[in-house]
Parts: sequence; structure tokens; C-alpha cells
Amino acid sequence: MSVTYSSASEHLARFLAHGNAQHLRSNLIGLEKETLRVLADGSIARTRHPRVLGSALTNPYVTTDYSEALLELITPPSSGEQALAFLDDVHRFVYQGLDNEYLWATSMPCVLSGESSIPIAEYGPSNPGRMKHIYRVGLGHRYGRVMQVIAGVHFNFSISDLAWQTLHALAGEPGTVQDFISARYMGLVRNIQRVGWLVPYLFGASPAVCESFFVGRSSNLPRFDEHTLYEPYATSLRMGDIGYTNAKEGESGIKASYDSLASYVESLECAIGTPSERYARIGVKVDDEYRQLNDHILQIENEYYSTIRPKPLLQNDERPTIALRRHGIRYVELRSLDVNAFEPLGLGLAQMRFLETLLLFCLFADSPVIDAAERDAIDINFARVAHRGREPGLELEQAGGKRLLREWAHEILDALQAFCDVLDADAGTAYRDALAQQREKVRDPEATPSARMLAEMRARGEGFHVFACRQSLAHRDAFLRRPLAQDRYAFFENIARESLQRQQALETLDTGDFDAYLAAYFAQRA
Repeated sequence: MSVTYSSASEHLARFLAHGNAQHLRSNLIGLEKETLRVLADGSIARTRHPRVLGSALTNPYVTTDYSEALLELITPPSSGEQALAFLDDVHRFVYQGLDNEYLWATSMPCVLSGESSIPIAEYGPSNPGRMKHIYRVGLGHRYGRVMQVIAGVHFNFSISDLAWQTLHALAGEPGTVQDFISARYMGLVRNIQRVGWLVPYLFGASPAVCESFFVGRSSNLPRFDEHTLYEPYATSLRMGDIGYTNAKEGESGIKASYDSLASYVESLECAIGTPSERYARIGVKVDDEYRQLNDHILQIENEYYSTIRPKPLLQNDERPTIALRRHGIRYVELRSLDVNAFEPLGLGLAQMRFLETLLLFCLFADSPVIDAAERDAIDINFARVAHRGREPGLELEQAGGKRLLREWAHEILDALQAFCDVLDADAGTAYRDALAQQREKVRDPEATPSARMLAEMRARGEGFHVFACRQSLAHRDAFLRRPLAQDRYAFFENIARESLQRQQALETLDTGDFDAYLAAYFAQRA
């Protein structure tokens, strides 16, 4: 891996010698933050998605994920500062529309009363709306509803077209620019998997969980107090064995290939097209009611969980794999971020700057294909860090041997220094300061969010539920003290109103048979 690290700085030097450094400071970032609506006692809300927030089917900025209560707040692609400011505005708009509810400040939910207490998201009677709902019904049957209400933050990243032009010219490779872009993004995906364990170590914020999460199930987690389970050195239980992670691949029998865009698409299409005996037992359409979209290994592409996804720009009702074949990769979606209870927005600007630097480094570094041995090591490392990341002397798997996490982390952070220098340029030291913050977390694991969370719970004598409620209410009060300016509120209000109108128009015009719609959707060919 040391050769790969040095290759990143070498490729960066070549770029700077032939291109404009400003083009590397024009990256686009988008955020998607999931957050549960909860009642006063911290239990999941069973109310419908508030109409004042618009249509969950067509509002581009406020939608729902698995549950009717699981909001997803979305920003358009922009600079990191602009994305975070937009996310702040969306939070304030949402809070001005909530009635006796507030937003849960952690990834792990609490005060669950079993599967029936979690309402599955509804999107109306249109064919696209029915498909989104039935997909979620299928997830509930396949994996259980409780796991589906774990929240996270997704970090979307792309570099500028001008940067791509320079990189393509320097590479001198045959093929189209888009083919080159897709190949390099797949290289980024492979590299972030290699070093991706660093993300839960630095930013993991789910070392403890409410015992209600396991209602009706057993758990081997140690007990923190009467109502809280935890692991002493955990960073992100959300990304560990209890969450919706790649551990599920063993159950589904599918392992995506990241060797190339073509192999990635083929592996997902194979899973979508291959029947599963296990899921066939659920049934697809029983007594004229859909239980899942199909009984295949995957219903659709989004069911395959990964810590990072290559993403296309979708047009109309395109399937994502079809869009990837037709248009190539336009950005990547990093999905391994916990919601940080110490941040009102779930993440902070320094964290975003670090992630931008890390992804840029992974784009520039050489990225050979991942063989079976390295794939096993990647999965082992991620699980080990999720459950034991702050354990003194923890070793990870690297190149067939063992490597101290602390040594390896410092090596990665050292390799990011040159990229921080470029991103800062004449604009101060923001990226270098963000890097310094992460160095401190490696030197002192007690500075990580996961350690801070457990330390505060111990100091206050409170379990996970009390801690999460207190943080959630503090964030609510802070947002309510800063209502949106009238013109800004009007912007989101208009978006919400227009989204309701678009949904109504769709439902009026969309009178086709759903079975035929679903068959046509899966029959798409590139």
C-alpha cells in the first residue's frame, strides 16, 4: 500500500504541472441525512409524513427513506460550505413544520416496540409511488423493519469537468472521456474500500444502543446499564454486525465486483435477475397484495448495501444499472457516516473537508483490482474497527500480515497532506486544520465521537436513551431559536407546494396497470 500512497502524490504533482490547481478546488459535494421523527419520549412517530413538508415522492430536498417517520434531508451539489448551509436551512424548515415531534440526533433508534411500531413509507397510488412502497415492504420481510430505521449520512462527491479533462489528457488512454471518468471513479471506490475503516474510526458515533433495538431478539453485546447495550471500544455499531452491512452478502449469495464499471453492473444485474429460494418462501403477490417486488437475490440495485456506491445521473424511470451503462459514473456516494449526536446537522464542516481530501486522494492513487484475499481483509478490517476500533494495540490485516491501526492511520493521514496544501492554497488553513483534528483522534482515541459519547454517558450517569433525548432536544431548541428568514422559508414552502402538485398530476395521468409497469421497468435494456 505504501507504493499506492506515493503514487497519489506523484499523480498530483503531474496534474499541478500541467493543469490548474483551482480545478481541484471546484469539487461538488451533496449531502443526504437521514433522521427519525420521534415523540416526546423518544419513540418513533407513527404519524404520516407532514403535508407541510411536501410530497415525499417528488420533493427534491425533503423525502423519506424506509419508514414514514425516517426523514431524508437532501442538498443540491455545491461546495462543502454551501451544502452544509443548505442542510441547516432544511432542518429549520422542517422544524417549523413539525408539531410536538423532534428529530432524533443519533444513528441508532430507541424505544422501539417491535416491527409493528415502524410505519413503512407511503408514496401514493401512482405506479412509481407503489413501487417505492412495495420495495420497502420487501425489505421488511427480508431483513426486518427494525434494522431499516438505522439512520446515516451520505456524502456525495465529484470533481469538476475541467479537472477530468486534464487528467484524461495526462493519462493518454484510448476511449472516451466518460469511459476514463468511470474507470477512475471505480479506482476511487476500490481505494476507499481499502482505507475505508478509517471513516468509522474517526467519525463513528454509535458505540451504544438502546436495548429496545433488540426487542424479540437476543444480543451478545455487554450491558452498559439497565437499558443500554454497548461495546467498550466500538466506534460504529451501525456499521458492524447488527447493522445493514456487507455481512448480509453471505445471506444473499451476492458479492459485487469492483474490478470495472462493467463487472460491477453485471454482478448487480445478475443478482436482480437470479431467483432466491429463501425469498421465494415470502411470496411476491399473495392474495392480490405485493409482499416484495420480486423473489430474486436483490429486488433492485439499492438493496445491495455497500459503504460507497458509484452513481449515475438518472433520467426518467431508468434503472440505475441501465443508467450506469448508458451514461457512466457521475459521482460517488460515501455511505459509512454515522449521525454525530454532537453536531446539530449530524456532521460538521471540518469532517466534510477531511472527507473531500480523502476521496480526492483515493481518486489520484493507483488502484489495482481487489483479489479474494484483499477482499476478505477489507471486510475483516471494517468489522474490527466498527466493534473494536479504539482498542489499545488493535491490529488490522494488510498485505497478508498484521498492521497496527495507529501506524496505518498515520501513514494515510501523512499521504493526505499534499492534497490539503492544494485545497487550502491561498485561502487559509482550513483543510490542514481538519487534517490536524484527525491526527489528534489517532493519537488520542478518547477524542473520537464514539469515545466522547461513552465518556459523557458515564459522567452524567445516563444510558443511551437519555443521552440521545438530551442531545436531540438541545438541537431542536437551537434550530427553533433561528427560524428561517421569510424569503428563505417561502423558497422551501414553494418547493413543497409544487411537489404536492407534481404528485397529484402524476397520479391523475398514471392510470396504467401496475403489473405491466413493473414488468416494463425490469425489462429495460441499455
